[in-house]
Amino acid sequence: MNFTNLLKIAWKTILLNKTRAMLTMLGIIIGVASVIAMLAIGEGSKESIKKNISSMGANLITIRPGAGMMGGVRSDPSAMQTLTLADYKALKSQATLIKGISPLVNGSGQSIAGSNNWPTTIYGVSPEYLKIRDWNVDQGSMFTEDDVEAYAKMAVIGKTVQENLFPNDNPIGKMIRFKNIPFKVIGVLKEKGENTFGQDQDDIIIAPYTAVQKRILAQTYLQSIVASSLSEDDSEAAVNEITSIIENQHHIKPEEDNDFNVSSQQEIISTFSSTSEMLTVLLVAIASISLLVGGIGIMNIMYVSVKERTREIGLRMAIGAKGKDILMQFLIESVLISITGGILGVLIGLVATFAIKTFAGWPVSITLSSIVLSFVVCTVTGVFFGWYPARKAAQQDPITALRYE
Repeated sequence: MNFTNLLKIAWKTILLNKTRAMLTMLGIIIGVASVIAMLAIGEGSKESIKKNISSMGANLITIRPGAGMMGGVRSDPSAMQTLTLADYKALKSQATLIKGISPLVNGSGQSIAGSNNWPTTIYGVSPEYLKIRDWNVDQGSMFTEDDVEAYAKMAVIGKTVQENLFPNDNPIGKMIRFKNIPFKVIGVLKEKGENTFGQDQDDIIIAPYTAVQKRILAQTYLQSIVASSLSEDDSEAAVNEITSIIENQHHIKPEEDNDFNVSSQQEIISTFSSTSEMLTVLLVAIASISLLVGGIGIMNIMYVSVKERTREIGLRMAIGAKGKDILMQFLIESVLISITGGILGVLIGLVATFAIKTFAGWPVSITLSSIVLSFVVCTVTGVFFGWYPARKAAQQDPITALRYE
């Protein structure tokens, strides 16, 4: 018997027992649909995390002060003041793998405009800060290096600050006060929304770091320095270069701990992605239990089918069918049930994924690889769990099978 005939016989047998075949497929359908949906949710969350973190600056590198730890205790509180403008200038003149760099100082307080007030944070930065953060000005303009050198009291505000201080007015050219220091609003930033940590990125005032340092914070050290690497691929090399330059600046010996730390967005993205992948694997593993149950169901039904059709097996063998023909016949039935269940599972999985995106609002991303993987798993499941019943059928003795009642 050729493969085409065996396929026709297997398909007719399935159609003759539609209810039983559908119930057998149920475990496969649920398993495949669950795997499709879980992979889509996992991939969507990973892309969402990457997008949100990248919104803070795709190639962002942050240099923070940090003292050495001894027995789990920070040894010297003054180590939090280890970054200075000299470090910033050294990096700006010596680093070759960064395309932008800015010192960063910040303070929280009450901002006031007329009769309106709003608690917010002011950031003292250089003009390159917006380029580093992949941020643009929506209205007005950004301050310049000349404004930084002149300690100019100019500010660029975020959308949240604008909505609360100037709800029905154009803020450009208006004055705001932060801790009783007046600043002239020269620009409004484009809206960014919340970041991965739930922080409102638009609740911000940006001003020259010189003005913030001298007029508001009265400090000479920097709270951090931010930079952007030439590309994502250069992030790790840029971190190493920055580390080397600051170690030289601080005269840190090889055996000593650094009094600063350098981190890149790629490290953060990698950490979050790893966590997301672990959760996805866990969810898929749980969903795969349905596939295992479905596979056991296929094996049980095929075993029952072999018993029910023992006389048919004997008759086929008596008229010339070989053991391998009987084996292939039952194996094809098993695979057909599994693949048909897989197709229905994929369709239901796609519908479920669309429903999750529409009604729950979760980020999802369906990949071709997840669909291909589902079909491969279904085929393997059909072969694996159908092999034993098919082999039992192929080993039947024709005379004994014909006498079977």
